Amino acid sequence: MYEMLRNYINEITSSEISNDEFELIKQAFGLKLMKKKQFLLHEGTICKYMSFILKGALRQYRIDDKGVEHIVRFGIEGWWMSDRQSFMMLTPSKYNIEAIEDCELLVTTNEQLAQLTERSPSFLKMAHVLDQRNYIATEERMQVTLSHTAEERFIYLLNSYPAFLQRFPQTMLASFLGITPETFSRVRKQVMSGKS
Repeated sequence: MYEMLRNYINEITSSEISNDEFELIKQAFGLKLMKKKQFLLHEGTICKYMSFILKGALRQYRIDDKGVEHIVRFGIEGWWMSDRQSFMMLTPSKYNIEAIEDCELLVTTNEQLAQLTERSPSFLKMAHVLDQRNYIATEERMQVTLSHTAEERFIYLLNSYPAFLQRFPQTMLASFLGITPETFSRVRKQVMSGKS
């Protein structure tokens, strides 16, 4: 079960982690099983875990004052899921994190993660690379959401996250892109018919 995480670290750091160092990492993580529709995090509570997804899919979202759901992130195999602000600052979360499918996660706590980044150079290097990638992806997504048409947003989704189209319902994908389900359906039909 830990091999997927080991391969991930090796790939991100472009090096081979030693057995001794990987033992430190294994000790910092535990297995968490979740059923579909089970919550990893509820709005208003502190995010306890940084989770590496071995199997399954999750979504991170919030519901605004008008009752409208806004999905800010999806997570699938080989991705990390957490409300980083709540996790790092130990503050109540503005988000919910829910399993969309049955999930197997490797989870670590804030305290364990802090110790791990001090003791494992490979894990620290991986964290730095992920921080950079996350920053770039967040900026790109913000630009797409603020300045692109519905069609351009769908093309961004298709090119950047093609697996999402197979894994998540259209209503959730529409929420992720900040468009209505009706617009999503219309744009999807237009773009996909143009591709064939």
